[in-house]
Amino acid sequence: MEKKWFAVYTRSRCEKKVALLLSKRGIVNYCPLNKKYRQWSDRKKCIFEPLFPSYVFVFIEESELVMVKCLSDFIINPVFWLGRPAKIKESEIQAIREFIEEFGSVKLIKQKVNVSDKVRIIRGPFNNYEASVSGFKNNMISVVLPSLGYMMLSEINHADVELVAPPMNNENEHILYPSIAI
Repeated sequence: MEKKWFAVYTRSRCEKKVALLLSKRGIVNYCPLNKKYRQWSDRKKCIFEPLFPSYVFVFIEESELVMVKCLSDFIINPVFWLGRPAKIKESEIQAIREFIEEFGSVKLIKQKVNVSDKVRIIRGPFNNYEASVSGFKNNMISVVLPSLGYMMLSEINHADVELVAPPMNNENEHILYPSIAI
């Protein structure tokens, strides 16, 4: 079997412990940490918090997920999507790493897509086309693709679109819009 990235769900505030335990066991893992400055009454301190609360990414074969769950009570379960362990693309893990290295403070926002929102399709045959959301069905979005004066409707997976103009944040934090969060 081939090794892939998977997400495991951990107990609250145990992400760093799980990452350390997995590293000690020789299991490749990634727990993206976000740099935050906290103010106490007597001092200001730089701390590192997990970017994805209660999640750690592991690079293993799918058959090893059961063994990973049994390593510690801090690991609750692998993350599942449509009844199967959720596989995370290497490119998405790399994008998270590069984004965190580039920007010091990152804010994670789960972006909802609404009817009539303008979206850009990021995967599939309509890659880089802009469209308007016309409705939802199961885990799919119906989008209108204006072309040659006709209206084409296509059902596209939520993970295959991104908002064209996401809301701006007034703070000095950079916002990461991962496709794995949809």
